[in-house]
Amino acid sequence: MRKHTYLFLTFLFLFSGVFAQQQNQEKPQGHTDQNKFRQMKDLLATPNETRTASGAPGHAYTQQQVDYVMNIRLDENTNQIFGDEKITYHNNSKDHLEYLWIQLDQNMRAKDSKTPDANPESFNAPFNGPTMFTKNNLKERFDGGFNIDYVKNDDGSPLSHSINRTMMRINLPKPLAPGAIFKFGIKWHYNINDINVDGGRSGLETFPDGNNNYTIAQFFPRLCVYDNVEGWQNMQFWGRSEFALEFGNYDVKITVPADHILEATGELQNPKDVLSKEHQKRLKLAEQSFKDPVFIVTEAESVEAGKSRSTKEKTWHFKAEKVRDYAFASSRKYIWDAMAVNINGKTVMAISLYPKEGNPLWEEHSTRVVANTLEEYSKLTFDYPYSKAVSVHSERQGMEYPMICFNYGRPDPDGSYSERLKRGMIGVITHEVGHNFFPMIVNSDERQWTWMDEGLNSFVETLAELDYDPNFITGNLPKDIVDYMGGDQSYLSPIMSHGDYVYQFGPNAYTKPAAGLYMLRQTIMGPELFDYAFRTYSQRWMFKHPTPADFFRTMEDASAMDLDWFWRGWFYTTDYTDIGIKEVKQFYLTDKPTEEAVETAKKYNMNLDDFKNRLVYYAEAENGDIPQDAKSVSDFKFLTDYIASLPETEKTRLKTETPKYFYEVVFEKPGGLVMPIILDVTYEDGTTERKTYPAQIWRYNDKEVSKVFKTNKRITGLAIDPDLETADVDTSNNSWPKKIEENKFDTFKSKVNN
Repeated sequence: MRKHTYLFLTFLFLFSGVFAQQQNQEKPQGHTDQNKFRQMKDLLATPNETRTASGAPGHAYTQQQVDYVMNIRLDENTNQIFGDEKITYHNNSKDHLEYLWIQLDQNMRAKDSKTPDANPESFNAPFNGPTMFTKNNLKERFDGGFNIDYVKNDDGSPLSHSINRTMMRINLPKPLAPGAIFKFGIKWHYNINDINVDGGRSGLETFPDGNNNYTIAQFFPRLCVYDNVEGWQNMQFWGRSEFALEFGNYDVKITVPADHILEATGELQNPKDVLSKEHQKRLKLAEQSFKDPVFIVTEAESVEAGKSRSTKEKTWHFKAEKVRDYAFASSRKYIWDAMAVNINGKTVMAISLYPKEGNPLWEEHSTRVVANTLEEYSKLTFDYPYSKAVSVHSERQGMEYPMICFNYGRPDPDGSYSERLKRGMIGVITHEVGHNFFPMIVNSDERQWTWMDEGLNSFVETLAELDYDPNFITGNLPKDIVDYMGGDQSYLSPIMSHGDYVYQFGPNAYTKPAAGLYMLRQTIMGPELFDYAFRTYSQRWMFKHPTPADFFRTMEDASAMDLDWFWRGWFYTTDYTDIGIKEVKQFYLTDKPTEEAVETAKKYNMNLDDFKNRLVYYAEAENGDIPQDAKSVSDFKFLTDYIASLPETEKTRLKTETPKYFYEVVFEKPGGLVMPIILDVTYEDGTTERKTYPAQIWRYNDKEVSKVFKTNKRITGLAIDPDLETADVDTSNNSWPKKIEENKFDTFKSKVNN
C-alpha cells in the first residue's frame, strides 16, 4: 500500500497562485487566440443590410424570380424529350445585369463532356461485369447532351448566347435594370439516358416486357441563381453536387402516350381530359381518406395496361406556383394510390406511383411513409405549403424535386424482401420527400454547401423515421459516425467543403451533419431550445436562399446559446471526440498533515503555526481504506468552533448531510473536439446518478479538467457517455474502474471452449 498523501486546503490555493506567478516570470512567446470557445467572426461573412447578425434576412434582401411556360413531348419510340419554353426573368436585385446564366445539366453526359475525363479510372474488367465492361470499353459514349434548336428574343429574333459545357450565357441586348423583366424562348431536345446503363439522376428504366418507366428531371434549360452579394452561381455541374435555383411559376403541358399514367410538379388542370371517370371517382375518395391509401389504378389494371402499347398521345397540363424546379414521371405500368394528410387543418395528398415489381413492399409502406414524413417535418419546421407529395418507384434512384421524388426499393421477383431492403426503402422515401422542405422550400445552394440540404434533411429524416418505427435503424446517430471520424485523416474533409472534392461524400454531407444536429438537440441544447431555434431558421428562410452563416446565427439568436465552439469544431475541422477518465483520487478529512505536506508548505514559506488548529486537511485514501487513526468530523477543532457558532437547525442539518466520502476525478481529452461530459456515477448500493457538465468545462484547459464529488455513499464505478451521445471514438478510457475489453481472438477462443 502506498503512503497516504495529506494536503491541506489553504496550500492548494496558495500553490495555484505561486505557480501562476512563476509562469509569468518565464515570459513565454505571445500567440493568437486558439481557444476552442473563441468566436467565429473570422469564419463568417460580415452581417449587412441583406443578411443580419441575427441570421434573419435583412431589410434589403432580394432574390430573383423566373417563370416558365413549357410544352414537353416524350417520344417513347425514340426515347427522346422535345421541348420549348418561354422564360420571364424578373430582376428583383439592385444591380444592372449584363447577361443571364442558364444551367444545361444534361450536357454532363454529352459526347464531349469533361466529366468522364475528370474522373480517375482503372481497368477492372474482371470485377465490373459484362454490362459495365461493354459500356466502358466497347461501346461508343452515350450522347445525352442538350441539342439547342434555338434561343430567341420575345419577338422571335435570334438571341446571342454562348455555351460553356453545362452553362449557357444569354448575352442581353442591353443591361437589365433593377425591377425590369426580360422575356425569351429556348427550344431543345435530347436523348433520354437509361439509368441502369448510363446512370443519372433522371432517365428511363426498361422492364423485361419492353415497357419503360420514365422519371424525368433536369430536362429543361434552367436559370442559375443570382445573388446581389455573391453574384451568379454558375459553377459547372460535374454530376455530384446538386443545384441552386430560383423560385417561380410554371405552366407546363406534357404530351405522352395515351395509355400512360403521369404525375408531375404542380396542380393538374385538365383531369377530365386525361383520367377516366372511374379514376376521377377514386381520386375523390382518396381525398377523403385520412387513414388508408385508396387505389386510383389497381395492380390488375396496371398489369393489363402493360400488355399493349397505344399509338395515340395525351397531353397533361399542370400549373405550379412558387417552386424552384420541375420534374415528372410517366409509364403505363404504374399502380397509383393516394391518401389525404391533415397538416394543421389543411388537406395534403400523399401519393405513390409504382409498377407491380415494387409490390408488396410499396403498397404496404410508400404512401404511409409519405404521409408520416409530411406530418413530422411540418411539426419541426413549418406547415407543408404544397397540395401533394408524390413518391415514384424506380429501381436505382433516390432523387427529389418539388412535390415529386424518385425512390428505390424493389423486392425480389417472387415478392420477398429483406428487412434491410424495407428499411432502405422507408429511409429513402422519407429522405426524398423530406427534401421538399430542404432545399425545395428552404432554398440553400446545394452546389456550394451540400450539407445545408442533405445534412439538415438527414437530421429531420432521422426523427421522422423514429416516429414511423421507434426501433428504426437510422444510421444517422452520433454512434454511427464514430468509425468515419476516427478514420484516416488523409481521407477526411471538413463538412464546410465543396461537395465535388470531399473524399467520403455520404458521411461528410449526410451522416456527420445529421449526427451533429441530433447531438445538438438531444445532448447540448435540449429539444425545447433546439426545436424553437430550428423552426425559427426554417420559417425565416422559407422560399429564400440561406447561407451557412444564416443557419449558425439563427440557431444562436433564437436560443441564447453560444454555439461557436460547436460549429467551429464539428463543421470546420476534422477533429474527433475522445474524452476519458485519467485518474480517480479518494479523500477523507483529517487534522494531521504528513511530514511531506509540512515540508512542501515550508518550501513555499507557509507558516504552519499560524494555521494550527484552524485548517482542514485532505488525505487521499487508497482503495477507499481510511487509516485507523483518522479522526471523525466532530473531532475537528476548526469544524467544532465553526459549528458551535451556528443555529441549532443548521447544526442538525450539518450532522445529517455532511458527506463521508470525497473523490477527485480527473478527465482527459485526447480528442480535438470539446464536448459536454456525460457521467454516470454508480454507488455501492447499486444506485446510479447521472451528471452532465457543459462543454464550457474545457474553456480554461483543453486537455484536462477535474471535478470533486462529495457523497455519503462510496462510489464504485464511473462511466463517461454511457449512451454514446457524443460520437466518442475511443470508449476504452470511458470507465472507472477500467473495463477490460476482450479482443476478437479471446472472444473466439471463449466461444470455442464453450
